[in-house]
Amino acid sequence: MFDKLEELVAKLDEIMKQLSDPNVVNDQEKFKRLMKEQSDLTPIVEKYKEYKAAKESEEESLMLLDEESDEEMKELAKEELAESKKAIERCEQELKILLLPKDANDDKNVVVEIRAGVGGEEAALFAYELYRMYQHYAEKKRWKSELISIDDTGIGGIKDVTFMIKGKGAYSKLKYESGVHRVQRVPETESGGRIHTSAASVAIMPEAEDVDITIDEKDIRIDVMRASGNGGQCVNTTDSAVRLTHYPTGIVIYSQTEKSQIQNKAKAFALLKTKLYDLEMQKAHDAETEARRSQIGSGDRSEKVRTYNFPQSRVTDHRIKLTSYRLNETLNGDLDEFIDGLTAADQAAKLAKMEGNE
Repeated sequence: MFDKLEELVAKLDEIMKQLSDPNVVNDQEKFKRLMKEQSDLTPIVEKYKEYKAAKESEEESLMLLDEESDEEMKELAKEELAESKKAIERCEQELKILLLPKDANDDKNVVVEIRAGVGGEEAALFAYELYRMYQHYAEKKRWKSELISIDDTGIGGIKDVTFMIKGKGAYSKLKYESGVHRVQRVPETESGGRIHTSAASVAIMPEAEDVDITIDEKDIRIDVMRASGNGGQCVNTTDSAVRLTHYPTGIVIYSQTEKSQIQNKAKAFALLKTKLYDLEMQKAHDAETEARRSQIGSGDRSEKVRTYNFPQSRVTDHRIKLTSYRLNETLNGDLDEFIDGLTAADQAAKLAKMEGNE
């Protein structure tokens, strides 16, 4: 590990030299790539420097213990030695995590799809609450949210919604949210007071970039039509809605949230690229059976991931056996407890696998 860290220190030094070169500054593509590498390497190098400082402190304390005859000074050296050992252990663990292979999609924006599942109108109401939960989470992170399409029930619920969350590291935080979310509560229409269980599925997809996926125009049919539903006077008088049909996969994208046909078309194509990229990721994921076993949860969209129990104000994540009694706060976007727990568990599983292979 330490040979690799020394290599990274040298690499960062070289990058810093290149970034001060006027020729590199004028080459926007190269400059951007180097800035990204610098951003990735700096936390690792800084942590390594912290580790080396702790090692030096440990050596000084050991020398002092060996040479010093004054008991008071020896006690002080023992305290400093204990602190140095703790710092070394902490830095080593943090360095191992920083050196884990990084998911290439982690810094990307995400497309979120929420669909009401079993439970009729109650499931549709819950799907809307999940939509609202992720909106609030994005606001807390100061990320932007952009609606792509929504099919509401007209009485407060949604059959399905697709929206984008834009922010650095959005995928790294939200990627564990994919799966089936369940709600347990007494519906307002339930006269007998019985608890009903309903569900909604969540799919988190990294936004595809132009370099990620290429679409052959011969594989697509484009239809334009009048938008339907709420949206003001122009909704039913202009052919602004766009529907894309991708023949090879059967994927159909419908976009009507913008008043301009050009904007709706751009949104629809962006979503189609993201869905095709997600399909490629799923294929690769299915092929990597060993890697799949090491991850938190199976990554299967049909996997039950979390239950929201209203009578007990309880939220349980089944993958890491984490239970919180802060239901209202969770539904208002306070997801850090779950996301941090899932991230830590995933890192621990990957570390255990990496150490097992050494």
